[in-house]
Amino acid sequence: MNPFDKIDDPRRRLLIEALALGFFTAGIPAGSAWAQAFGSRPSKLPPGQSIYRITGTVTVNGQPATLKTQIQLGDTVETGPGSEVIFVVGGHSMIVRADSRLTIEGDRNAASPVISALRLITGKLLSVSRRTPMQVTTGTATIGIRGTGWYAESDPGQTYFCTCYGASEVAAINDPASKELVVTTHHDRPVYILAKAPQGRSIRNAPFINHTDQELLLIETLVGRAPPFVFPKEDYGGPRRDY
Repeated sequence: MNPFDKIDDPRRRLLIEALALGFFTAGIPAGSAWAQAFGSRPSKLPPGQSIYRITGTVTVNGQPATLKTQIQLGDTVETGPGSEVIFVVGGHSMIVRADSRLTIEGDRNAASPVISALRLITGKLLSVSRRTPMQVTTGTATIGIRGTGWYAESDPGQTYFCTCYGASEVAAINDPASKELVVTTHHDRPVYILAKAPQGRSIRNAPFINHTDQELLLIETLVGRAPPFVFPKEDYGGPRRDY
């Protein structure tokens, strides 16, 4: 079980809200509730560090990853069953869930790392960025990202995609008639993009599943930002993941 799930949602929410208000500026004791929830106090990663946390089996270009591994443009990140990795490339911050394969594309020779595309043929990915357009490719969809927070799940039959905030252009690979611009402020329109459907009907409405505002705030913190939303309700704890 992932450390995010070891503390009930309301308690974890209070810790995250405290982070958002800037309360945690000093070291956090190893036995504290924050340490139990996240493993370490989240803050912007220092130069030269890519990975914030590894759970289980993770490889980068086929080699076992450690906290010292540098993830760069052109790399392929894979996670095994029950595994997860949280990392940063440039201004992009990501959580790659279990049983995933992600390829990061871009110009390694550029002055600063700018991702041009992400390929998530199988697996689950939560990501945030700002003002850096890119393309996301899954098994059934191509999504144009305009600098936003988003979550995707990809398998051969369909893609789940949530534009958590910002704008995205969603298109079905096998159905050119199915293409939509999605603009949201707070998970307003998750969708499924189907591999097989009547022409023009490959994009369907979907529920909000398997990612939380707490996780978005965590990965924004790792690149020195805050998400554009605020917690909408005092009782908000985010949906439980189903794995």
